Amino acid sequence: MAKNWKDHSQQSFQQPETSADAVNQLMTILEGEHKLAIAAMKNDKLINLHFSLGVMIRNAFGLHEPDSPLLASCGTVHPDDASDGIVQALWNRLRSSPETQAH
Repeated sequence: MAKNWKDHSQQSFQQPETSADAVNQLMTILEGEHKLAIAAMKNDKLINLHFSLGVMIRNAFGLHEPDSPLLASCGTVHPDDASDGIVQALWNRLRSSPETQAH
């Protein structure tokens, strides 16, 4: 997962402004095996991603910036809550994706 994040940070990606934008970028960044692992998780276990994927989301997507459009669109002023919501949205997308349903 870290390899793709490094590539992402070195490219000039547009900062996502909505949770849907963030999920779209995550679908590009994450490798297949990581998508499968996240899709296979139970909803109540997503909190286990808070200090790994959650940190990467908060840092790469600028959620610590008070004027972050993404933070505002998540309906919270807390970066932790915003990244948790994005992880939840990613999980929902992965659970309905043909890419991860076949496994």
